[in-house]
Amino acid sequence: MRVVDLRSDTVTHPSPEMRRAMYEAELGDDVYGEDPTLNALEAKAADRLGKEAAVFVASGTMGNLVSVLSHAQRGDEIILGNKAHIFRSEAGGASALGGVSFHTIPNDERGMLDTDDIQAAVRPNDPHMPRTALVCLENTQNMCGGATLTQDDMKSVADVAHANGIPVHVDGARIFNAAVALEAPVSELVKDVDSVTFCLSKGLSCPIGSIIVGSEDYILEARRWRKMVGGSMRQVGVIAAAGLVALDNMVERLAEDHSNARKLAHGLAEIPGISIEPDALPTNLVFFDVEREDRDELHRLLVERGVKGGGGQKRWRYVTHYGITESDIDYTLETVRDAFSNGG
Repeated sequence: MRVVDLRSDTVTHPSPEMRRAMYEAELGDDVYGEDPTLNALEAKAADRLGKEAAVFVASGTMGNLVSVLSHAQRGDEIILGNKAHIFRSEAGGASALGGVSFHTIPNDERGMLDTDDIQAAVRPNDPHMPRTALVCLENTQNMCGGATLTQDDMKSVADVAHANGIPVHVDGARIFNAAVALEAPVSELVKDVDSVTFCLSKGLSCPIGSIIVGSEDYILEARRWRKMVGGSMRQVGVIAAAGLVALDNMVERLAEDHSNARKLAHGLAEIPGISIEPDALPTNLVFFDVEREDRDELHRLLVERGVKGGGGQKRWRYVTHYGITESDIDYTLETVRDAFSNGG
């Protein structure tokens, strides 16, 4: 049976070139700083994003946790959007493990934070109140349909934060998708912020891993927190080798994912029972509402025919990625049309 797995770009498998690189990787013990392949990956990542240094972590959630804990102390507060992945989908780790509280403000439809809201959320120097330690952005913004923030957007937030002596962290899990969609160097997008995480294991198609970038002093602190949460690894070059291939060869191809997502979104828009705004979905995340009561049955029928994604809830998400072809999109649209016409 044909399978088109649109649940997430985390389901990608490494490319043949990645597999060869992993097999052939030169290895060492990273806890001693002696893994040459990982050292090369961290140097390349820092250079690519225009920052001084980088550190590898096991996942995007670990990357954001380590990043927040490296900026904030126990009892501090961070400002972030009410649709932020850090707030909604990371198990409250910064609060549970670091004693850091969340001060949420609204994300607009693009995932942007209003700078007036940020300024209003900054705590005064008052012993009754927590210290505002950090402002967090997300780019692309998952819950806002993979929306992109421009360099000007991020600079406007950074200007307000920095004027108050507060650093800015970007959850850039899909920052390369943003850069490709905006046709902008990723280093330009993040040049005004203080730290960034990005995922190797989403659109860049690596099996494991994320990277944190920032200043040398900041990354030194992040390494301490990585150790504390159990994220230091040994011969990690076997994973890092895939990351080197990804940064060299897998970034530009993200445009294919975006093109497939546009085709999918516009095709879904023509199917009765689906509500979608294709022009509001600029990258590889395709969100749509299923305006029918038989969603569980429709989902079952689609899975039976190999199309994975969505579920019983009203709002569904399909994600294009490496391994999904234009032919897969054609098959998906055909299958969805048939299920919505004849099933349920």
